[in-house]
Amino acid sequence: METVFHLEGACRSFGAVRALREVDLTVEKGERVALIGASGSGKTTLLRLIGAQLAPDAGAVRVMESDPLGLGEGGLRHLRSRLAFLPQDLGLVPNLRVIQNVVAGRCGRRSLWGTLRDLILPGVEARREIFALLERVGIAEKMYDRLDTLSGGQRQRVAVARALFQEPVALLADEPVSAVDPARARNLLELLSQLCEEEGLTLVVSMHQLELAKEFFPRLVGLKEGRVTFDGSTGELSEDQLTELFRLEGGGGAG
Repeated sequence: METVFHLEGACRSFGAVRALREVDLTVEKGERVALIGASGSGKTTLLRLIGAQLAPDAGAVRVMESDPLGLGEGGLRHLRSRLAFLPQDLGLVPNLRVIQNVVAGRCGRRSLWGTLRDLILPGVEARREIFALLERVGIAEKMYDRLDTLSGGQRQRVAVARALFQEPVALLADEPVSAVDPARARNLLELLSQLCEEEGLTLVVSMHQLELAKEFFPRLVGLKEGRVTFDGSTGELSEDQLTELFRLEGGGGAG
């Protein structure tokens, strides 16, 4: 089995706040993992560590067998280009068309000139590929519409198409269903799970909706105050562990 993410004793603080404390974690290629826990438990910080967006204060983080700290600027940019990241706000540009938002998924691999050219007029092959991706997520007819004319659910699907256009090894999503209704949340998680299974992608999602996490993710990683307190299959999480995981205490972490 190919290891995509590996952490040993990873710690991260923000000033006096200890966001992560000696985290050990290994995620293999093709796994679907939900990071669960209360607000401030460290989920977002952990996601940013494995996404090579943050460096640990102590311990080790390896992403696809590479140490991000040992890479130069070009190497780090290439590494990040292989990891698709869906932030909470989706990171889309409202006044651009859908096709332009999707094509931005490969900006990390292109020169500045190449990126600008693609944003202005994507090539024929790129347009075909983007249309096929938009078909897969169910909004091909919106390809040339401005993003700000789309519904919230349609914008989520644009973000997913952009992530797939990036041709990543792994897809990381930070609380993708925190601000949507239950039906839309279920639809998005179903879409992400299906596409990642079809593409053989590793999927790691931070979330606090336990029932949805148990429904769509075979493996749960529970965090509390920056520590991993549970790491196992969905069926192994007991009621006592669940109660302890979400019991509020002082001195929590960040993210």
